[in-house]
Amino acid sequence: MLILGIESSCDETAAALVEIKKGKIKIISNVISSQIKIHQKYGGVVPEMAARAHLENILPVITKALGKKEKSIFGGSTSKCGVCQLADLRKKEKKIDLIAVTVGPGLITSLLVGIETAKVLAYLWNKPIIGVNHLEGHIYANFIGKIFNFQFSIFKQIQNSIRQLADKCQMFPAICLIVSGGHTELILMKDHLKYKKIGQTKDDAAGEAFDKVAKMLNLNYPGGPAIAEAAMKIKKLQATSYKLQANFPRPMINSGDYDFSFSGLKTAVLYQLKKDKDWQKKIPEYCYEFQQAIIDVLIFKTLKAAKEYKVKTIILSGGVAANNELRKQFNHQLQVTSYKLQANFLVPSKNLCTDNAVMITVAGYFNFCKKGEKWQKLKPDSNLEL
Repeated sequence: MLILGIESSCDETAAALVEIKKGKIKIISNVISSQIKIHQKYGGVVPEMAARAHLENILPVITKALGKKEKSIFGGSTSKCGVCQLADLRKKEKKIDLIAVTVGPGLITSLLVGIETAKVLAYLWNKPIIGVNHLEGHIYANFIGKIFNFQFSIFKQIQNSIRQLADKCQMFPAICLIVSGGHTELILMKDHLKYKKIGQTKDDAAGEAFDKVAKMLNLNYPGGPAIAEAAMKIKKLQATSYKLQANFPRPMINSGDYDFSFSGLKTAVLYQLKKDKDWQKKIPEYCYEFQQAIIDVLIFKTLKAAKEYKVKTIILSGGVAANNELRKQFNHQLQVTSYKLQANFLVPSKNLCTDNAVMITVAGYFNFCKKGEKWQKLKPDSNLEL
């Protein structure tokens, strides 16, 4: 089965072509057009500018994902519009069996660009289309590279095949930590496509806190990579018995539930900076302690939930999952507590942690196995939940 995936929920315009055959997932193309340079000077995503950039990039990105040069579609003296020319490609391209597109959550204007483009292509190509929850995409990024035990063949047998896969893998129930710029959630995944939210942030998401604190420290956007890079300097100094002076709270770590809050941590950094006249000389130290405070809370609550629900798998996903320290410390803590948990740990490769269309194709495949959708019914939902 050949699937075209389209992702435009925030500030990344992405398209991917993925083949699922004999239980294996093969990434044929993975194209991402980033808007970081556009939003960098503002320290965050400007929705109107993001939507305009999506409009400019969506067709070239899809074109590249399909293996065609942009000039062959948009160049020359032809009077055809870009979408009509993409429709003509249908005769020359490998057979596309399904189009998967993000329908939410995200910025409403950004979502509209991807959805309307996908709907037009589905209509012109007469192909089935499936709407995908962006958060579900992050979860299913962990399935890329795994071998599945079923194929998309006879529709009536699909649900039984999914059930057999779950039994064979013995991966459920699973705890999913989705941590990104817009979301920090703990999800109990009882089976494929069956979720129960057990915790979420009460205010800022972890990635949002990274961006805001980076702005306070005059670091680049996005804040996560900038803070992580600065914190590495302290990591090296600690080998020489260097002692940290900065000390930040671990918000809600002992709250007794699985909710998060990072707004207070951000405020704690702000107050400390106001008190410290020499804070500019201590930026690596502030970055290290701030990053560690977030990591401590994320790992503690995830492992606590894993123990309570007796899960077989812990799934880490979202853009912040690309953070090296978070990945390393999760692995370390699982080794320390493995005799209690006996849980597998899944985390995507770094290039599949941030927004991409490959994850949308895989989540779309599983959703289409369960249900099909018509292009007329797809609508954006900026507050879509699992």
